[in-house]
Amino acid sequence: MTLTSDPNYKKLDQWFKANRGSLNMRDLFESDPGRFNAFSTTLETDDGEILLDYSKNLINQEVMSMLLALAKSRGVEEARDEMFSGEKLNFTEGRAVLHVALRNRSNAPIQVDGEDVMPEVNRVLDKMKAFCHRVRSGEWKGFSGKSITDVVNIGIGGSDLGPLMVTEALKPYSAGGPNVWFVSNIDGTHMAKTLAKLNAETTLFIIASKTFTTQETITNAESARDWFLQTANDKSAVAKHFVALSTNAVKVKDFGIDTANMFEFWDVSPLCNIVVLNIRFTSPNPLKYEHVGRRSLLSVVSHRSVHRSAHRYVC
Repeated sequence: MTLTSDPNYKKLDQWFKANRGSLNMRDLFESDPGRFNAFSTTLETDDGEILLDYSKNLINQEVMSMLLALAKSRGVEEARDEMFSGEKLNFTEGRAVLHVALRNRSNAPIQVDGEDVMPEVNRVLDKMKAFCHRVRSGEWKGFSGKSITDVVNIGIGGSDLGPLMVTEALKPYSAGGPNVWFVSNIDGTHMAKTLAKLNAETTLFIIASKTFTTQETITNAESARDWFLQTANDKSAVAKHFVALSTNAVKVKDFGIDTANMFEFWDVSPLCNIVVLNIRFTSPNPLKYEHVGRRSLLSVVSHRSVHRSAHRYVC
């Protein structure tokens, strides 16, 4: 049964068409002194409380009941549980949706095809933490022996927008980390303008492509490599200035990157966010590597029953 043919959807749609002009925010609060408490919830996390307030949406209890009924009929709870148990919800590619494993700091086992993926996830996170520390501390040196002052993330879509957004949002918490730049547009102007501001001796490039075949990303990566080699004049120096977020070790190596500096992310998509952000931000700032992947609230609220977490269907 499709969504639009679901009786619960039709009921909600009919209500909306009949009542969409009758809901007024001021009236909703004046008529219900307990509205804030009824339409908000507080989540307890290891780092404190998170308030989810959806009382300022144009909804009432009748609408909430219909939304929850629709969520139940569409199997939202079942899909949530399947996601956390490693079921292959990505049916088009036959893969599990493993961003939840990256955010699973409780280390509770997440089984995929009978194997707990958490040990491997933790291995990559530890590897990432050590790498970011070396860059931030100045221990990581470029080909001329100088420390890194600028990091360029080359990616597209989720390998660009997520880390770019969070980096911009958290600028006030930066404490002396390298400058971070983002290049995604295949138009050469984007890359050229970025490179014009940089010193090849102190620049590190992060190439974010799971397959290492994404046309836009690899085209920009090759442009960056050509620019770099104009200064370095030594292809072996590429390994000191380029790292990869990928699972294609063969193509990463062919590019000139040391596979020891390749961070696998399989289906754990937010890894690119973590690497970039932990180079730019570090303790004692609020953002810690163990918690970066939890910027989505899904992993916090997912095990609450539907009647206790109605916000998931409104926010």
